[in-house]
Amino acid sequence: MAHDDELRRLDSYWRAANYLSVGQIYLLDNPLLREPLKRRHIKPRLLGHWGTTPGLNFCYAHLNRVIRARDLDMIYVMGPGHGGPAAVANAWLEGTYSEVYPDVSFDERGMRRLFRQFSFPGGVPSHVAPETPGSIHEGGELGYSLAHAFGAVFDNPDLVVACVVGDGEAETGPLAASWHSNKFLDPVRDGAVLPILHLNGYKIANPTVLARIPEEELVQLLDGYGYHPLLVAGDEPASMHRKMAAALDQALDEIADIQRAAREHGATERRRWPLIVLRSPKGWTGPVEVDGKPVENTWRSHQVPLAGVCDDPAHLEQLERWLRSYRPEELFDDDGRPVAELRESAPAGERRMSANPHANGGLLLKPLVLPDFRDYAVQTGKPGTTTAEPTRVLGTFLRDVIRANPTNFRIMGADETQSNRLGDVFEATDRVFAAERLPTDEHQAAHGRVMEVLSEHLCQGWLEGYLLTGRHGLFNSYEAFVHIVDAMFNQHAKWLKVTRHLPWRRPIASLNYLLSSHVWRQDHNGFTHQDPGFLDVVMNKKPEIVRVYLPPDANTLLSVGDHCLRSRDYVNVVVAGKQPALNWLTMDEAVAHATRGIGIWEWASSDGGADPDVVMACAGDVPTLETLAAVDELRQTFPELRVRVVNVVDLMRLLPPSEHPHGLPDAEFDALFTTDKPIIFAFHGYPYLIHRLAYRRNGHANLHVRGYKEEGTTTTPFDMAILNDLDRFHLVMDVIDRVPSLGGRVAHVRQRMADRRLALRAHTREHGEDAPEIREWTWSY
Repeated sequence: MAHDDELRRLDSYWRAANYLSVGQIYLLDNPLLREPLKRRHIKPRLLGHWGTTPGLNFCYAHLNRVIRARDLDMIYVMGPGHGGPAAVANAWLEGTYSEVYPDVSFDERGMRRLFRQFSFPGGVPSHVAPETPGSIHEGGELGYSLAHAFGAVFDNPDLVVACVVGDGEAETGPLAASWHSNKFLDPVRDGAVLPILHLNGYKIANPTVLARIPEEELVQLLDGYGYHPLLVAGDEPASMHRKMAAALDQALDEIADIQRAAREHGATERRRWPLIVLRSPKGWTGPVEVDGKPVENTWRSHQVPLAGVCDDPAHLEQLERWLRSYRPEELFDDDGRPVAELRESAPAGERRMSANPHANGGLLLKPLVLPDFRDYAVQTGKPGTTTAEPTRVLGTFLRDVIRANPTNFRIMGADETQSNRLGDVFEATDRVFAAERLPTDEHQAAHGRVMEVLSEHLCQGWLEGYLLTGRHGLFNSYEAFVHIVDAMFNQHAKWLKVTRHLPWRRPIASLNYLLSSHVWRQDHNGFTHQDPGFLDVVMNKKPEIVRVYLPPDANTLLSVGDHCLRSRDYVNVVVAGKQPALNWLTMDEAVAHATRGIGIWEWASSDGGADPDVVMACAGDVPTLETLAAVDELRQTFPELRVRVVNVVDLMRLLPPSEHPHGLPDAEFDALFTTDKPIIFAFHGYPYLIHRLAYRRNGHANLHVRGYKEEGTTTTPFDMAILNDLDRFHLVMDVIDRVPSLGGRVAHVRQRMADRRLALRAHTREHGEDAPEIREWTWSY
């Protein structure tokens, strides 16, 4: 139990953090109020969020006490969106900010810079951003804090993550699902998350749901989620300090007891983890009333409570009273440094939450021990004559990755690991599930390397937290439903973009997506399962961050998969089929092709190394199949036609080097595609993406792209291609329409191609499957 002197020091630390937070929102100069506050001391644009900040500072001060008392390894996740002033203030108070940014020194001059930079051109954002030491959570978008917190503690048995969940954030779908993360936590091998549900009652302009339901109902809700709620409520600081200190001590005692029972005594029953409900006024300790209207404990305190200080002398005077209410003369010495008592209140070294290495995961990152992917090669023989299930082949490789990395690699997926043909991983591990398990369950255990839950948000959030704290992983998903995490992908990509320019942030393992059950194979799923548009979303991000791979066969997928698992600071998107598909390349050929990212398939081409009449390009497994089948038809029908086949694995190769590190120089692009010959490009996704990537190329006017046109249903693979004009016969017709040198025979051939399309489509309607000539087709040459 904290004694009175500790509580007094806690209050001083809290006042200092609040003072620094208000200063960031308002002050351009005069950081210690050494003279009466004037208009010239105020920022011209007042930006920031005060309402949630004092509660975040309150928690931070109390967490520092228990870290010191218990020697805890702890990081802090601030869920409330724009809690940036609190994160920056505490990092500076602990001395970490000045260590990371020496120009923001630990004195009055540094305090002035700290205030000036906040939400100021060339400065730092108003939310908890990558620039903030101690953060693994981008605060600009709500809903993901708890998933990030749990992801951080998986396989981190000594780590505690204190996660403040704002009551506005608690209304989001991802956060509502995140409460269930405790059913995936192993008290033996994982650390602990201490959620702090902060109820301050309001969002931007509305009350929050959880703050307005009866306390009994709230407790029942949290109890139903599997937590033991500890309630802290009030507005009088002295009383609140005592309550919070007691609640934290109880919560940490309960966590220690759960872990001790599991680790030392083998307890297997699932226990209720503690959770603190902190109910405090929004804008606590700020202006109670402004212009006759209530502010503290209302929505009006959400952002800038005194918005008229630049123009209204009364507001300026009220701001000065507010700042002086924290008694800064007691908190900072003549040089502007926090007084010794405050400095001693912070933990030391890496025990500071702002300096904990888990919040800069690259410091802890260890390379994966990877088996040689070549050992898993599919024996191909003649190209296009044998088959394999690409993701099943990858699954055997991932199985052994798991075996070789039992504590720092996990696979996340929305109940689709088996469906996506990665089931061989279950020879090496189980699925994690800490709730009730039945004898009929398969591959379910309290600990495992595969995490499945029917929430893509949770899968993404867990993996992000896992990666940001220095581990590795893979997210496998049905292609159409990865869109659910579009916004989360955006935030992570932005995080990586910013951290690349922060020397103190060390590189982390890449976020790897494996998208299968894709648009072109919908044997039992319908139109709802057809959407390749995640590629378009990915391509909107900074080029140095994103990579998109479309391996055409199993061996190329192995090479690409190995590369992605070794990479750092990227988002890698790999699209691969799970159904039996033709093998095109030997392993050596696949490695060379994947390394190039794009290349001529000479064995499939008939241009003899000379200038072609037409370029047949393809990206994706089914587009590659249909292109090769079209080329086969062309070579038989028009043997004099010079055809060049170009396959694209790395979509970024289509960009110029000025736009992406993988981009092809114009001379190389022109050598592959020519500048004056028709290019028929069969693409896995929406056609306009290829045009978008290649619009500045010399031959763009000759480029004709076939791809997904939002046509489809539950149907056969070939019928899907027909519906979207990607089938082999339509590709032949495209060549006929664009190569005038073919002569007078083309009308007859074109009609024959159209008739074959109709006949084969009719066959699917009568027999429920593709015709043997389609199902059994193999490469002829």
